[in-house]
Amino acid sequence: MSTIEIKQVTNRKELVQFVQFYYDLYRGNTCAVPYLFSEEMSTLRSDRNPSFECCEAKYFMAFRDGKLVGRVAAIINRRANEQWQRKQIRFGWFDFVDDKEVSAALLKAVEDWGRQEGMTELAGPLGFIDTDREGMLVDGFDELSTMYINYNYPYYVQHMEQLEGFEKVNDWVETKVRVPEVVPDKFAKITEMVRKRYGLRVHKFTRKELIDGGYGRKVFDLLNTTYKNLYGFSQLSDRQIDKLVNDYIKIADLNLVTAVMDGDKMVGFGITFPSFSRALQKTRDGRFLPFGWWQLLKILKWHKTPIVDLLLIGVLPEYRSKGANALIFDDLIRWFQRYHFEWAETGPQMESNEGVLSQWQYLEATEHRRHRCYRKDL
Repeated sequence: MSTIEIKQVTNRKELVQFVQFYYDLYRGNTCAVPYLFSEEMSTLRSDRNPSFECCEAKYFMAFRDGKLVGRVAAIINRRANEQWQRKQIRFGWFDFVDDKEVSAALLKAVEDWGRQEGMTELAGPLGFIDTDREGMLVDGFDELSTMYINYNYPYYVQHMEQLEGFEKVNDWVETKVRVPEVVPDKFAKITEMVRKRYGLRVHKFTRKELIDGGYGRKVFDLLNTTYKNLYGFSQLSDRQIDKLVNDYIKIADLNLVTAVMDGDKMVGFGITFPSFSRALQKTRDGRFLPFGWWQLLKILKWHKTPIVDLLLIGVLPEYRSKGANALIFDDLIRWFQRYHFEWAETGPQMESNEGVLSQWQYLEATEHRRHRCYRKDL
């Protein structure tokens, strides 16, 4: 068999080739969801992604007989390494044909650069920051994916298990929750108790409050606090927060965004979006043109989907025991019912976070996907 050539991405044309590989590899797969092409390009470009203020990255492609057969991103997040006292290089955007020589060669390229930069640990799949896609799918291959998580073929896991030196470091689980016809009594009772005892209340933002009033920034400031102890989390800077506000808050249906207030202080939030999964599958490789924009608009404006994605939920630690989460769900469930959503999909939640996972016990909920992060000493 011919040898594998590893090539580093050095220009925009090659970056397009790097991004396009995923769409070609998963074309026709009924569970994979094409990511937005423009968003992928923006995330990987140092002149577009504010994460490069604390990150460095190189992108590698693998070729056999001149044909592209794999890709990987190598990322060093200096801020996260300082926060967690590590010398870690991350790998992400890791996709390849079912050829163990290809996957091994790609990870070797990441390792070599990591050692060159003085790193002592390799971990992934991870993105630049925690709001990027994380983990390798290890269970739930026959479930429809979402635009916010990694999807991969089962053989990826086999490759990782056979590569020398890699071990599991963290699992995230995702839960599918049926939207109840009636808000569960438990939520309703807790909500009423929380309002009376602690004076907490639900607040629905206006666009002006979020954009001009600065509450959009406050949402992600609160995220910095509530997520700070999660595996690999990197504190968001002002520029990163501005991008997240622009990417999510500006286009969100504000009926599907809920805040919990203690007086004038925001102590919790929930951001949800109607699922774009089926709409994205109808686009041409995640592109808006020629008709992709219409598929996405139908979801964003008219909610033509039975699924809603629970994108980001955060509550200050001192308010979790006071039942602030119940206020968020009590409000959101009522809006889910009005929009005729049938199912809610959680984002990745750490398997060790029993407090978060336990909040689904009062609903019909099933763990239906699992993602894994691997590590290796260098």
